[in-house]
Amino acid sequence: MAAKSFMRLVSGKLKAIQAVVTSTGATNDGDIPALDSTGKLDITLMPVGVGADVETCEAGEALSAGNYVNFYDDLGVKKVRLADNTNGRDAHGFVKAAVTIGSPAIVYFEGSNNDFTGLTVGARQYLGVAGGIIDIPLVPVTDAGKIHQFLGVAVNSTSINTDIDDCMSL
Repeated sequence: MAAKSFMRLVSGKLKAIQAVVTSTGATNDGDIPALDSTGKLDITLMPVGVGADVETCEAGEALSAGNYVNFYDDLGVKKVRLADNTNGRDAHGFVKAAVTIGSPAIVYFEGSNNDFTGLTVGARQYLGVAGGIIDIPLVPVTDAGKIHQFLGVAVNSTSINTDIDDCMSL
């Protein structure tokens, strides 16, 4: 749904102006904010220190909502890619929206990652492959060469309360 409009006096005439749902920074100075499709203010409208702990950077590959991701340096450009326990890409955060390669990705460092199905309440979640999760810890003898990393706990069938821990090479 498009943001609602309001009336503003511009050069002596009433003009319908659409409220902004996301901010691009100083260019939106003085604009009136609107709630997004979830009925909440977008994180881009919040001042530093209020809201989720996030970082925005370019997606080095296509990402899906809920993927756990890894930051890396690509010839001096900070990018984000899928975290993966099979190739040493430990998880640094997660994305809440699908992102195409080359587009900006908003990476969350903690909080609710609610893009799953079939989770068992209270089950510990660990880094899997290609940005995914597993609920059974890796075993050093049989999973040599992989990384073991705790991501958080399932709080319901669709959400993980993310609190990413350091990883351990097996």
